Amino acid sequence: MAVGGGSGGHVTPVVAVLRELRKSHPEATIRFWCDFKFAENAKSLIRTYDTSIEITKITSGKLRRYNHISLIRHILWPKLVLLNLRDSLLVMVGILQSIALLIFWRPNVIFAKGGYVCLPVGIAARILGIPLVIHDSDAHPGLTNRILAGWAKYIATGAPPEYYNYPISKAHYVGIPISTDFRQLTSEQQMIYKKDWGITNSKPLIVITGGGLGAKRINDAVANQLDELLKNFAVVLLSGSAQYDELRSLTPENSREYQLYPFISEGMASLLGAADIVIARAGATTILELAALEKPTILVPNAKLSGGHQVKNAKVYKDADAVEILSDDEIESNPEIIIEMVNRLNIDKKSTSRMAKNFGKFAKPNAAREVSELIIKAAK
Repeated sequence: MAVGGGSGGHVTPVVAVLRELRKSHPEATIRFWCDFKFAENAKSLIRTYDTSIEITKITSGKLRRYNHISLIRHILWPKLVLLNLRDSLLVMVGILQSIALLIFWRPNVIFAKGGYVCLPVGIAARILGIPLVIHDSDAHPGLTNRILAGWAKYIATGAPPEYYNYPISKAHYVGIPISTDFRQLTSEQQMIYKKDWGITNSKPLIVITGGGLGAKRINDAVANQLDELLKNFAVVLLSGSAQYDELRSLTPENSREYQLYPFISEGMASLLGAADIVIARAGATTILELAALEKPTILVPNAKLSGGHQVKNAKVYKDADAVEILSDDEIESNPEIIIEMVNRLNIDKKSTSRMAKNFGKFAKPNAAREVSELIIKAAK
């Protein structure tokens, strides 16, 4: 059984691992559990792979901790305190729900990919003595994985081991499981993908994505600078569902030079493969998909997330001269900085190519297979 938060960064690695498990153990019964909030996104991603996989929604909650807010403010913010108390109760409900479900359907092993939904399921697995394998994508381990690590049989990590404090006997640096569709392309293959998406080959393509939920400050900056961007580039913007209608009314209809989508559950590899430059959040899965494609990339980490994990993710690759980084604050105060950076990447081909090659060194094409082997080993 696999469990993970419903955002694409948690679910797409699960799909990659499940594909490997199907290859080696086609007779296995597989189920997927996720939280209520991201259930629809999770279902669309899982079902692009296998419509027969049963998907169950588990009650859960999260401890809200914002990297840009002090500890005192966390304690003195009444609404935040009440939400955290409420979600603590939801976690208790999720533990009881998970125990009941696992008693009736007792898997040989549970694979917890990440996200707060993994906490009640992992605790239930501990209570019932079911082997647990976890995977940590981020360079900064999340609270859920730090709790579950003590009980896990094996811990797979997405970043090199020096970024974690996990026991050496359990930890395995495997990278992040991604689809084999994410791979380095020839220029001819890139042109085919552009044609498949109905995008012109006469201009370099910028693909901009803020993840499944979107990123408002990135979206606003792109909308503000779109006319200027379209002078030299074709643009595809994945806005997230929350702001899609607003942006649809503010920006042109889809064409060969500009396309707007709320979310893509199928075909992301071909869209990113078509890109000449990518602007993206610094989610760990997205980063490794782009590394596998060796795409010139500008990362815009969400600094407000707990533990600042996207900021730490981005720093790993910036330190290796593999990506460029912009902050939300820079984009908000000076939207033109996007134009300046993409123009520089487009003009300075030598530096951009070197950066992309450095990025590609982080790709781990066997990650999904190695995680599936840990799962089978734990099950035995």
